[in-house]
Amino acid sequence: MAEACRKEDIPVEYDRHGRMKYHPELHPNHGKPFTESDLEYLCKFYEFDGAESISLALGKTEHTILTKVYDLRKRGLFEYYKNLNKHWV
Repeated sequence: MAEACRKEDIPVEYDRHGRMKYHPELHPNHGKPFTESDLEYLCKFYEFDGAESISLALGKTEHTILTKVYDLRKRGLFEYYKNLNKHWV
């Protein structure tokens, strides 16, 4: 019987800032657009869970998460999605 793949068994590389680099098993949604549900989750839980945890939850790289948060705040949409309460209450 094949042994289940554990997160500890996946070889992970980090960039010079200590962020996890893209890995297809950990970031299956890399390159895919954010859904409204993704954006709400990101904004609602970012301040509590941080970029690394959110990146694994959404299947995107930490760099992508940080970039999206910056973009949403710059465009004044971070609070909108944080308070949307449509997908995550």
